[in-house]
Amino acid sequence: MEEQGYFYRDTWAEVDLDYIAENVKSVRSHLPQDVTIIAVVKANAYGHGDVQVAQTALEAGASYLAVAFMDEAIALRNKGIKAPILVLGASRPEDVEVAAKFAITLTVFQKEWVQEARKHLEGNQSISVHIKLDTGMGRIGIRNAEELISIHQLIAEDERFQFEGVYTHFATADELDQTYFQQQLEIFEKMIAALPNRPKYIHSSNSAAALRFPKAYFNAVRIGIAMYGLTPSLEMEQEIPFTLKEAFSLNSRLVHVKKLEKGDKVSYGATYESEEEEWIGTIPIGYADGWIRRLQGQEVLVAGERSPIVGRICMDQCMIRLPRYLPIGTTVTLIGTQENQFISVNEVAKKLETINYEVPCIIANRVPRLYKKNGKVVDLKNDLLNNYQA
Repeated sequence: MEEQGYFYRDTWAEVDLDYIAENVKSVRSHLPQDVTIIAVVKANAYGHGDVQVAQTALEAGASYLAVAFMDEAIALRNKGIKAPILVLGASRPEDVEVAAKFAITLTVFQKEWVQEARKHLEGNQSISVHIKLDTGMGRIGIRNAEELISIHQLIAEDERFQFEGVYTHFATADELDQTYFQQQLEIFEKMIAALPNRPKYIHSSNSAAALRFPKAYFNAVRIGIAMYGLTPSLEMEQEIPFTLKEAFSLNSRLVHVKKLEKGDKVSYGATYESEEEEWIGTIPIGYADGWIRRLQGQEVLVAGERSPIVGRICMDQCMIRLPRYLPIGTTVTLIGTQENQFISVNEVAKKLETINYEVPCIIANRVPRLYKKNGKVVDLKNDLLNNYQA
């Protein structure tokens, strides 16, 4: 097919950049205009494609990006992204000069880190930092006002460090019970009140809080899962103030079709046995692609109908029970829409007994991503820098 110009297996994901843009615009219209949107594009933009999503989000109303590690930030810089980028996770103090070189903002949460990092900035290099507060997530962050003030003083003493932001992360913003969320918010407010001066950015809200709690906006919010059209949790589905458009779909094609007789078996362990004559199709996707063995029995869409995966999923292939004979080359949709049927990321997550965040993240990089922009599937592999520079 035409859009497969650079890969040679009939399995691919499609990412609808128009949907991502619409989701960001919906969030933008939901927030006060003076609240900055920080688009979270860590983990290859939750498996959707880092530079493609980053540029789309910036065009749609975000003005800052966030990633997990310096490696991800540098990758975006090397792909032409010039917007501010915040590293949310821990960075080594000896790498601070690299961060300065690439104009990457780092997260600070240890006094010792600041002391060590000061030794590694060269000449007139400078770096922006955000201080992370642990108000109850229990991951990384400063846990009391005294330590916050101490770190703030260290930063203020060195003009090469620009104190640009302070933030925290909510553990339960997507749950109906707001008790723990409220506790975290109160702790955050008390800690930032202890600062002798406030930085440019104060942010606490993830997607869930940004959609639900105006009192937690401050002057910036971090939008992750909602940008991709996915609900932060099933519990809060009814509280989302606008329609989210799911951007990720996963497709394959039949590469082999055969008729089984009653009693014939399929795949490793011979765990599936046909009860009557039936048509079985093979598709080239397996657990090495992130379509893991636990998805045995999950339905897919073929010819506009639901068909189950039968037998154990192999490393590179799996088999489905067809509703009837269908020709080789027929499209199979594992996630997404086909005719009037839809298989959501949430449905696959339920089968895996996990959350929707995990599903696109675990679809391996060897599954090529195609991108829909202005309603058309486009091949961005060969000219990303021409079309997607900030």
